[in-house]
Amino acid sequence: MTSEPLSLGELLRSRREHLTPDDVGLESFGRRRTAGLRREELAQLAGVSVDYLTRLEQGRSRTPSRQVVAALARALRLSRTETDLLHRAAGLTPPGSGVVSTHVPAGVRRMLSRMSDLPLAVFAADWTLLGSTPVWQALFEAPSVAADPNQNLLVQVFVDDGVSKIATAHGGADAFERALVSDVRRSAADYRDDVGFRTFVADLRARSPRFAALWDEGRALTGTALTPRSRSG
Repeated sequence: MTSEPLSLGELLRSRREHLTPDDVGLESFGRRRTAGLRREELAQLAGVSVDYLTRLEQGRSRTPSRQVVAALARALRLSRTETDLLHRAAGLTPPGSGVVSTHVPAGVRRMLSRMSDLPLAVFAADWTLLGSTPVWQALFEAPSVAADPNQNLLVQVFVDDGVSKIATAHGGADAFERALVSDVRRSAADYRDDVGFRTFVADLRARSPRFAALWDEGRALTGTALTPRSRSG
């Protein structure tokens, strides 16, 4: 007799309860009544609201977007197999190895508009900036995408030696750089057939000894989550 597959909410709760703040690069304050990450912590890591995450876990919302599921999978440090399972539980086709998308869904655009008083940014899987709120732009001294459509966080960090304020907000330069490289390594595996992405990584390795060194370490590095954010791809 086979058991029923876990629902989306059950998968999210189960994985969240098996992670610790240390696993995802967060500081833990005070004693915890229950094991695992708090909902507030996972919501912060994935760039979604606590209310929305609660509705997903309780089964009151069953149709998250592909971008939200991908963000949750990354925040939960899911393996490729686990990520596929999470997508299927959400009624979505698991991600393939195609081309990195720069499409920003209408729902994400509405979120940026409604939450314009918060520092939010939307990035593609290769960390190209796709959209941001005025508060994000002011906080991190970054132009809007309309003003500069070619902003890429990896280039800004490893080539231009910029965005020190973001690094400071996420554990310092070393932790921030390691988190970025760890994330882009996972994206490179997801989009292994994207020639443009492979070329971008190769060019970045040639331009930045620091990026090349971290890339060549080849470890599944954990670090601070780059929040608040949403990822498209």
